[in-house]
Amino acid sequence: MAVCAAIVGKDNSPKFFCCVNPDEELNFQYKVLSSLDIIEEKLSPGIKPNTEMYLGILYSLENWKIYGYVTNTKIKFIIVVDSSNLTLRDNEIRSMFRKIHAEYADMVSNPFYIPGEPITSKTFTCSIKNIITGTV
Repeated sequence: MAVCAAIVGKDNSPKFFCCVNPDEELNFQYKVLSSLDIIEEKLSPGIKPNTEMYLGILYSLENWKIYGYVTNTKIKFIIVVDSSNLTLRDNEIRSMFRKIHAEYADMVSNPFYIPGEPITSKTFTCSIKNIITGTV
């Protein structure tokens, strides 16, 4: 389904990054971090207020499509999808974002998690990989 997922804090600092293929992680980090400008543009006050958390497709490249989702606390979730995957629909991407959001909420509810710190939990990483590959 998806090839990469990222969680970025409200101050645009990376909190979590997960790729199906670890060899391409640096390339995807660049794509994810460059999409933050588009998210900020969509959230800017001059544009109509967006009550929808799902931002939809942020931009499309030759091989990848990048989708965004923002929580009420300005935590950003970003998913990178292979452009050749024509079977993936918009409602399936929304569902992936909802599942990732639920996993994130469970993670930050953990009393041992320090707010603002990067997420390093192996269980969380495994859960996110299962969500983006569609094995949940």
